[in-house]
Amino acid sequence: MATSEAIETALRDAAAERARLVRLDDDAITVTVDVAGVKASDHDAIEQAVRGAVEPLRGERKLRIALTAERSKPRLIAVGSGKGGVGKSTLAANLAVAMARRGRSTGLVDADIYGPSVPTLLGREGVKPEAENQKFHPVDSDYGVPFLSMGQLVDAGQAVAWRGPMAGKALTQLIDAHWQAKELVVDLPPGTGDIQLSMVQSHKPAAAVIVSTPQDLALIDATRAITFFDKAGVPVIGLVENMAGYVCPHCGELSDPFGSGGAEAAAKALDLPFLGRVPLDIAIRTASDAGIPPAAGDSVQGRAFLSIADKVIDWMEGHGHAA
Repeated sequence: MATSEAIETALRDAAAERARLVRLDDDAITVTVDVAGVKASDHDAIEQAVRGAVEPLRGERKLRIALTAERSKPRLIAVGSGKGGVGKSTLAANLAVAMARRGRSTGLVDADIYGPSVPTLLGREGVKPEAENQKFHPVDSDYGVPFLSMGQLVDAGQAVAWRGPMAGKALTQLIDAHWQAKELVVDLPPGTGDIQLSMVQSHKPAAAVIVSTPQDLALIDATRAITFFDKAGVPVIGLVENMAGYVCPHCGELSDPFGSGGAEAAAKALDLPFLGRVPLDIAIRTASDAGIPPAAGDSVQGRAFLSIADKVIDWMEGHGHAA
């Protein structure tokens, strides 16, 4: 007669973490299968896979399989900035990819109504999400990060002029979707106005990451963003300095067109962790335009994003948010 260990191994092989042995008696085996976020049309296939895995092990015992759709809401990690043009969306996309590479169950929400760029950054432009029971199924990417974007809700090139309530409703469609990921990196619109406030109040993040460039004006705006999250009761994990240093591809000379070290100094003054620097590098721009996030590779640029992700993961785990 098969042991519980043998049955659990068979369940993992058939349905990863979705199937669980609930009870093993002399006359019956009871298994539950979590189908949250799975299309209804795929439920039968999952059940048959589980049944096929356990059938050779059940002997004379009955096999009971219950499909459940219980799921907890994913934790939100907001990526914000005090102003636009600081590389927030690039950081958000690469942070999500880097966290997924580190084994975290991570999705990505592009809530930037002013310039949704995640479909381009992940190489999935023009791909629309499917809906079931009035909820979207996230679109898969080639980098282990499913995503939904404001850009998928409007026609390409269409200007978006939404007030707070309409933007909040659209964000709800993206957050309250058929997510299987345990954590969602949320690329918020730049700034600290009514739209951002309504979004944070409706869907309170577990934490936030602030992105800035080294220049003084950007740092002033980043400080406003930090204050904004503090007032909203959202802990700030730390500050990222983007576009930090430029190495000439011809002569190798290092220059700092936006200044140097400003974000690290600001983080120290505000008693916040400094999460790291991302260089001003044409390789990042070229890869991003091609839909290939640098964090998916092991280049110098990719390692910069992975280092930031490691610090974010350490913070999440230190605050009780396991993978």
